[in-house]
Amino acid sequence: MANIETFDNPHPQRDYVIHHVAPEFTSLCPRTGQPDFGTIEIEYIADKLCVELKSLKLYLQSYRNEGVFYEDVVNRILDDLVCASRPRRMKVTGKFTPRGGMNSIITAEYTHQG
Repeated sequence: MANIETFDNPHPQRDYVIHHVAPEFTSLCPRTGQPDFGTIEIEYIADKLCVELKSLKLYLQSYRNEGVFYEDVVNRILDDLVCASRPRRMKVTGKFTPRGGMNSIITAEYTHQG
């Protein structure tokens, strides 16, 4: 996996929402090996650090050849972003294109306790 880089939050005293949308996410179905496509949305309130976009793009692209279920990938993205940036709150949503006549939307959330 590519490293997720961060930078200092220019306004750590304020709660404000940062929303990133990656509409070209791809991974592989772990059962069939066929490509899965979707949009990953990341919404968070930073504490001391913000996520740097180029590293985020490279991190998300690193899933391109990985076999992973939707439920797992959304939770792994959330875990990795929380570990890198330690936000006050974060939500990751994966909106995946239809497969077999059904589409899936997976959401995982984190709230700092303390």
